[in-house]
Amino acid sequence: MNREWYAVYTTVRHEKKVNDALSEKNVETFLPLREVLSQWRDRRKRIKVPLFPGYLFINIALEDRLRVLSTKGALRIVGSGGVPVPVSLDQIEAIKRVVEGKVEYDCYPYLTQGREVVVINGPLEGVRGRILERRGNYRLIISVDTIKRSVSVEVDPRDIELV
Repeated sequence: MNREWYAVYTTVRHEKKVNDALSEKNVETFLPLREVLSQWRDRRKRIKVPLFPGYLFINIALEDRLRVLSTKGALRIVGSGGVPVPVSLDQIEAIKRVVEGKVEYDCYPYLTQGREVVVINGPLEGVRGRILERRGNYRLIISVDTIKRSVSVEVDPRDIELV
């Protein structure tokens, strides 16, 4: 069976519960998280929230999709015309490298314009994305085409090369 990565659209704010339930069913999952400072009336606390609210990624053979869709909170596998569309392995690996690396990252609007670059130095070496320059700061934008979401990372212009 050929396994590929797919995005699962979940009930909002249930991504972690769906992720845990799928893990219990022995489904390989990837839920990228980011740390934010949350403010309550009486205190502030750092919490982990999904990088892409409403989505998580699964690595399955398409024949196993019923195991996923029968999970409470998993609404659908993202696709086109009712057919699930795989997420590029390069995009999954790039997001994993960003989340696992010791780099600052944040959500960014989906981006398809810009010059394509590859990182040639540092913890993100080999990662491809688009470069954005604003007031002397360079940001690497890594997009997940299937869900039309992106993540941005600040990079040194000496660590990138045009593709």
